[in-house]
Amino acid sequence: MKRFVLVISLMTLAALLLAACGGATAPQAAPASASAPSGAATSLDTSYPNALPIRNQLLLGMLKLEESAHPLSAPQAAALLPLWQGIRGTMNSGAAAQAETDALLQQIEAGLSAEQRAAIRGWKLTQADLQEWARSQGITTGSGDTAGSGMGSGEPGGGQALSAEARATRQAERGGSAESGGLSKALVDAMIKLLESKKAN
Repeated sequence: MKRFVLVISLMTLAALLLAACGGATAPQAAPASASAPSGAATSLDTSYPNALPIRNQLLLGMLKLEESAHPLSAPQAAALLPLWQGIRGTMNSGAAAQAETDALLQQIEAGLSAEQRAAIRGWKLTQADLQEWARSQGITTGSGDTAGSGMGSGEPGGGQALSAEARATRQAERGGSAESGGLSKALVDAMIKLLESKKAN
């Protein structure tokens, strides 16, 4: 009888231990599901002063990666090229929904390594950085006011009579005007050219 009671006690203890183990392992699945949303959202910051929008942060940042310890690889270029071509298409048509553009940008960011994303985030790129890039490429920062962007048509010469410095000032005053202007398109074209060259090598 004592042996029977002992067996029952051991079986009960084993059942309790199994239940305890099962209860302990269940919460471990929570962090994995909780981390999923962070992968879908951007890791870039737009809250600092004069921050570039996500699209231009990615564009300028990816171009700057070529001068860093984490340049884009040929496989990355092959994967990212059609995505940036899709962005270029939405800029040309002007008919794409914001959700479509956001989805493309999320795919582009997901195609970067953790080190590349961290580098772009750490640079905290601003409108001044964008203007500096434009000057290095021989592009006037007022290109967003020319006929190429459809802006400034109400002014004499479409804004072309302004000096480069005056155009840069007006560009900065308008805030995100470069986002939809010729300067952003120049960035996308430069990115596509870079990706095509890396993909070919």
